[in-house]
Amino acid sequence: MTERVPIPGKFVWFELVTRDPRTKERAQAFYGEVLGWKTTPFPMGSGSYDMIFLGDSMIGGYAPDANCPRAHWTSYISVADVDGAVKTALANGGTIVTPAADVPQAGRRAQIADPQGAVLGLFKHVRGDEPDHEPPPGGWLWCELHTPDPPQALTFYSKVVGFQHRTMDMGPAGAYHILSQSDRDRGGVTPHLPPGVPPHWLPYVFVTDTDATMARVQKLGGKILMALETVPGVGRMGVFEDPTGAALAMLTPAPSEKKR
Repeated sequence: MTERVPIPGKFVWFELVTRDPRTKERAQAFYGEVLGWKTTPFPMGSGSYDMIFLGDSMIGGYAPDANCPRAHWTSYISVADVDGAVKTALANGGTIVTPAADVPQAGRRAQIADPQGAVLGLFKHVRGDEPDHEPPPGGWLWCELHTPDPPQALTFYSKVVGFQHRTMDMGPAGAYHILSQSDRDRGGVTPHLPPGVPPHWLPYVFVTDTDATMARVQKLGGKILMALETVPGVGRMGVFEDPTGAALAMLTPAPSEKKR
């Protein structure tokens, strides 16, 4: 068995948050058909938490929240010190969304919002993080911050998470910033933000056939938010909205561009 150690800067968990518990069941059926995910409830205090499984691996969960304004995916990133990262976020213009707290038998977590309002989860697992590897179909591949102020966001996350970055000229699409830590690319930052959409982190899932997957999305009640396109050197991608209203991206990478 490979020894698990903390890997700060790695995105380690993704959680679909919905207001109405009934929509959670729709999401579970949808993603089961589209991405092959399975759901298993785990006891959590007086209730339970629905874990998302891909094969034998736990990759995320479903979390009803009566106070959330809209369905969305929350991305969690590994940090060496959750409480310390929260303090750094506050000192640099961020806010606390969910205070730091222990998760029994799992670790410690919190949620912060950056100065533009994008929410990010912070997590430290008691057993360390899963080693980096190439994702299987249906696995997480990338995570992307959509923000109106990339320079301020880059400064904020360099202090809170320890990210370095490099900038790519994407021509008409403008600048794209690659986030990295310990010489591994972890995510990106883009100024692309559709009108009326608040700043957010957008997870990407790896699929082997983007066109076929998007066809299943539409057949099962999802909507296309960004039409499929092929980006040279990156791959074929698209963004959709699931039946709960949460946005998620998919990518079939160019052969040399798989991230994990």
